[in-house]
Amino acid sequence: MRNAYFYLFYKFYKFSEAAPSKWLSDWKASLVIDILWYCIAFSSFFYYKIYLNRYAQLTKNNIDIFLLVIVVGVPNYFIFNHKDSWRHYNKKFDKLSKSQNRLGSLVVFTVVLLIVVNLLYSFFLLSKIDWTPYWNK
Repeated sequence: MRNAYFYLFYKFYKFSEAAPSKWLSDWKASLVIDILWYCIAFSSFFYYKIYLNRYAQLTKNNIDIFLLVIVVGVPNYFIFNHKDSWRHYNKKFDKLSKSQNRLGSLVVFTVVLLIVVNLLYSFFLLSKIDWTPYWNK
């Protein structure tokens, strides 16, 4: 599982390196992974709100969003950026064959697509509910 997580980072890193702006590619790759985790967290909250508790809300001072950023961002910092541990894995993944790399790219693309489609579908489900009875309570 750890290798899969680092491979996800590796693909985002390589994608960022291919862009015209190559600076801070490791941070950009880490940020993309953070954003994917936020998409998973928000879609989970939306499904909870749709199916289990329609009165559920985020706190007014957004402390729960701040905690989410800390819970996702800090571990990812220590996994990838602290002491540049990602470099070891990138060297390892650079040695993969072209066919393995294509397959890995397909898997990464599929995972990202599923996460984004899942978030969009949760928005769609939220839009189908008449929220008027829940607003005043």
